Amino acid sequence: MSDGAQFRQVSPPVRLYQRIVEQIEQAIARGDLKPGQRLPSERELVAQFGASRPTVREALRVLESNGLVRSRQGDPNGPEILPFSSAGLTKEMTRLVQFDNVSMAELISFRMILEGSASLLAARLRSEEELSAMERTLAVMSDAIEAGYEEFSKADVAFHEVVAQASRNSLIEVCNLVVRGAVLSLISDKLAHAPHSTALMRESLHHHKEVLEAIRAQDGLAAARISRRDLYDYYVGYVPENEQGPLLALVDDEET
Repeated sequence: MSDGAQFRQVSPPVRLYQRIVEQIEQAIARGDLKPGQRLPSERELVAQFGASRPTVREALRVLESNGLVRSRQGDPNGPEILPFSSAGLTKEMTRLVQFDNVSMAELISFRMILEGSASLLAARLRSEEELSAMERTLAVMSDAIEAGYEEFSKADVAFHEVVAQASRNSLIEVCNLVVRGAVLSLISDKLAHAPHSTALMRESLHHHKEVLEAIRAQDGLAAARISRRDLYDYYVGYVPENEQGPLLALVDDEET
């Protein structure tokens, strides 16, 4: 454990384990505790915090659930501080989508914003290796049209993952992953069995090729515009007409 991480005794009225969690989180945020370092043993934490053993254990359980520390059964050392992971953010965003009644219109418009931003940044920051990776995913998408929606969707996801990686923004990557998954969980069956499914896939592939060319040309505004339009065309039919306003607002600039 770093010498700079010193903890204070905790007291009511807030649940004690929450205060312990806060102090350890703050120590990690300040850099007093770094990935790979160890917290004190459970006995030492009990003494430092002036809390009961069950309270300390509950705090450690919360920290482990949030992906901040890892405990190994039988390990005589304290829990290990873990490097940053997007898993916790993914988990919380998934809960937001599942339990807060986010509408299809909100999900799709948010995805349009994310994909547009990712494409804009990718156009300016992408590497030659990332361009090659995008080309490969488009080739797989093209071959997958005849195989059906499920295979096409996998290749589609791969393309957007490369674009998000090229944006150099891990939050865009995580948010894209979660929002895309939430949308598909709601309507993937409808997309797979739509009578015009093949036509939709071919049109989407065409838009993806246009996005790639804009990214290759480092035209970020065009890449963002085409990305938003592609998502609008692909999903607008699954949004009630009276809720389509936010989606239309995101593509209106293309008509002016």
